[in-house]
Amino acid sequence: MFDNLSSKLDKAFQVLKGHGKITEINVAETLKEVRRALLDADVNFKIAKDFTLRVKEKALGQKVLTSLQPGQLMIKIVKDELTELMGSEVAEVNLEQKPAIILMSGLQGSGKTTFSGKLALHLQKKHKKNPLLVACDVYRPAAIDQLGVVAEQVGAALYEDREEKDPVKIAKAALVKAKEDKHDVVIIDTAGRLAIDEVLMNEIKAIHKAIEPSETLFVVDSMTGQDAVNTAKAFNDLLNFDGVILTKLDGDTRGGAALSIKSVVDKPIKFIGTGEKMEALDVFYPDRMADRILGMGDVVSLVERAQEQFDEEQARRINKKIAKNQFGYDDFLSQIQQVKKMGNMKDLMGMIPGMGKMTKDIEIDDNAFAGVEVIIGSMTPKERSQPQLMNHSRKMRIAKGSGKSIQEVNQLIKQFEQMSKMMKMMQGGKGRQMMQMMQNMR
Repeated sequence: MFDNLSSKLDKAFQVLKGHGKITEINVAETLKEVRRALLDADVNFKIAKDFTLRVKEKALGQKVLTSLQPGQLMIKIVKDELTELMGSEVAEVNLEQKPAIILMSGLQGSGKTTFSGKLALHLQKKHKKNPLLVACDVYRPAAIDQLGVVAEQVGAALYEDREEKDPVKIAKAALVKAKEDKHDVVIIDTAGRLAIDEVLMNEIKAIHKAIEPSETLFVVDSMTGQDAVNTAKAFNDLLNFDGVILTKLDGDTRGGAALSIKSVVDKPIKFIGTGEKMEALDVFYPDRMADRILGMGDVVSLVERAQEQFDEEQARRINKKIAKNQFGYDDFLSQIQQVKKMGNMKDLMGMIPGMGKMTKDIEIDDNAFAGVEVIIGSMTPKERSQPQLMNHSRKMRIAKGSGKSIQEVNQLIKQFEQMSKMMKMMQGGKGRQMMQMMQNMR
């Protein structure tokens, strides 16, 4: 996420670190590199220019030149300005209306349908809501099918009417159905186009007027940079939407949309999509994103993601097994499956301070655990529950059954033993202190 921008900003700050004395000249040189990094990230020229001017004013006002740690102070000022640029405060969706009506808008391919499902899952988990997904794309039957698949994946109800060709009538009928079936949130997925056109804009405007949504969200592909910002402005001029959703932030995103969109439309970024999985949705925290852009990681979000997948009852069972030396391969596999649900592996690594830079040019395969799952699947139930039974002949049989080498089987066994030891240590005093500290970070 924003790897290229992060590395270029890091290079900009190296200008300060390379001098024994900090002067207005090398501060100006640093800010020149910062502006160049922003422009390369497809940030609007005026926004990039204004940003560096504000940083310069603050830097000189806070006496960076005479500071004992001028580089760190400059980074702090840049971080604060990045946070301000992206909106400062976190902004969630408005759910006060009964039912809350959320209208999705955006171009075709931006990720509206997938996000609708992700939002439904988020509202179920975080807010204990009972959402109804509504298919209002009357032009593409595949869009209705896709929303149906998404609804099934997240366990949400779906309203569709393949005979009706008026999306306004579909939306109105869906609201009646929502009230009948006691759905407290209605998420309306609308049609998109490959580009802004009069038909699209008139249609979304008519739906908006007919249903009076409590929340109108504009979904945009973050990989489209300034085009995303221009499209957002066109939709906002028409709908006066409430917030922006940035999708595909796990891809090769330069960052221009995230850094520019708030300044252009003066609407907050509310959520970001960080992967294809339905769980890969994060509330947008400007300060945390600024930390990540500057290579500082985002431990708080990492802990929150872990806690979302954290099953307290399962954890108690595993703790008992660890205490009795009964931790087995089935338990190991369940831990791996929980980690997989947390999202894109490279994105998770980027949340650990310093790791983003280290893994910048390394491909991290999201299917890295597939081999582990196959090997464990080739074990007998007895072997999975009693790891101490493992011997050479069993290993050979498991390797043959899984299609893996004996070296790969041995590597898995070693990883399992290391994890078992670590979890045993975590049950001690220091481990409990660390877990308490992580809880307090929420």
